[in-house]
Amino acid sequence: MSGERIVGIVLAGGGSRRFGGPKLAAPLDGRPLLDHAVEAMGAVAGHVIVVVAPDAVSPPLPAGVAGRATVARDEVGDAGPLAGVAAGLAAITGLGPTVVLVAGGDMPTLHPGVLGLLATSLASDPAIVALTLEDTEGAPLPMAVRPAVLPTARALLAGERRSLRALLEAVPHGTLPAAAWRALDPDGRTLRDVDTPADLGRAATTPSADAKTPVPGRKDGRLA
Repeated sequence: MSGERIVGIVLAGGGSRRFGGPKLAAPLDGRPLLDHAVEAMGAVAGHVIVVVAPDAVSPPLPAGVAGRATVARDEVGDAGPLAGVAAGLAAITGLGPTVVLVAGGDMPTLHPGVLGLLATSLASDPAIVALTLEDTEGAPLPMAVRPAVLPTARALLAGERRSLRALLEAVPHGTLPAAAWRALDPDGRTLRDVDTPADLGRAATTPSADAKTPVPGRKDGRLA
């Protein structure tokens, strides 16, 4: 399914309750925590949508995605990551056939090669509309989805099951085998997130993903 555009959604609407302060603005290796996830997405996606809370101040975005990033707002306040996915998908207009990568803004060690593999793997399988990484803990992020999941996400938000796992259970989905993605990211850095200040300290000592790792797709964010 060549020629499909890759769009990235970075979820940045959480309340940082466990962190005890504005987590995504916290410095990590000289930059805000949020910048790390946005830049990793920007290495793969032609456009990045950063989704914030309805009443949040728009965060400054890194120079590396200048002209290729926009800010969207949750359609439902305090409804968790699913609301952010819905808002991000609603913001995708006029981009043609699209594969969408989704990750948390608190995931500073995303591996661009793994993100690219998620996108190309979903694009190559027309039987599914969502794909996650195989992991022993079943982490839902990062994931790749198609915009067609938006009505399902909105229906779930209107009910009692407001979770990414509920979305995956409601649509045809698959998992990318660990053997495939861990060949690029043996330590599983892509799955790590920052919930507490201690997590932030550990992330600061973790080597960043190698920017020279080949990433599926072209520089314009289209699948080759």
